[in-house]
Amino acid sequence: MSIRTILVPLDGSQEAMAALQAAAAVGRKFKSHMDVLHVKPDARAAVPLLGEGMSGAMIEEMITLAEQEGNERSQKAHDQFDEFCKTNKISVFDRETEEPGPAASVTAGWLEVTGREDEQVGRTARLADLIVVSRASDEGEFASGAVLNAALFESGRPVLLAPPKLKGRFGKTIAVAWNGSAESARAVSGALPFLKKAEKVYALTADTENTNQKVSNDLADFCAWHGIKAEPVGFSPAGHSVGEAVLMECEKLSADMLVMGAYTHSRMRQLILGGLTDHVLHNATIPVLMAH
Repeated sequence: MSIRTILVPLDGSQEAMAALQAAAAVGRKFKSHMDVLHVKPDARAAVPLLGEGMSGAMIEEMITLAEQEGNERSQKAHDQFDEFCKTNKISVFDRETEEPGPAASVTAGWLEVTGREDEQVGRTARLADLIVVSRASDEGEFASGAVLNAALFESGRPVLLAPPKLKGRFGKTIAVAWNGSAESARAVSGALPFLKKAEKVYALTADTENTNQKVSNDLADFCAWHGIKAEPVGFSPAGHSVGEAVLMECEKLSADMLVMGAYTHSRMRQLILGGLTDHVLHNATIPVLMAH
């Protein structure tokens, strides 16, 4: 098992560059191909219907402006892609003249489609080994929320969330937040290529009414069958939320990557009560591999 194909949605924003950097780091580690996807909005679908008071000429003018804006954003994203590949010496794959296949180093290809970004990401990601998205900086709204939801809930693939500031290479010391859920199991399965290359793996389990030290021991046994040495680590939230406690444990263990299930409780419950996923999405400073 390895990671041969990576999908990276790119919208032209500065925040999205973190995803490109993280994807390139993964690509170098596994000699993967990166498909960089830009979704151009359908201008006619994006124009709202404002009622009878709007003339045909006004509608056409709005469509023209939306198309211009979409073209400018697409060009900006493409320029980002070209500059990133040039700066990082990444070979660009030409679908017109080249056949896909294993390569000796990381490669990248440009994909541009028209439609709704979340729908196109969810559909395209189903044939990728990994999806890489980035989150907003602390000052901004959570970036690519719709894209992340599509990646998690519509693709069936693992998702790597890149922090705004990537601190060099990652995957040397990996913490797995394990609670025995189906979502956590999918995350561990998707993370196996990383776990096999890691120098240190920790199986983190919070001491709660639902989980205890035995749960992390079970994960360590599973990893052992795959030739991975995982050290069980139990911890008590001790007045903190589980999300806060997990990130504190990662810092204590000097982990440079976190693996966890996403939304093991319903999204509505997490929105109302908060939860591990929500806290990590907004506060993690290390890459997080997630699956639902």
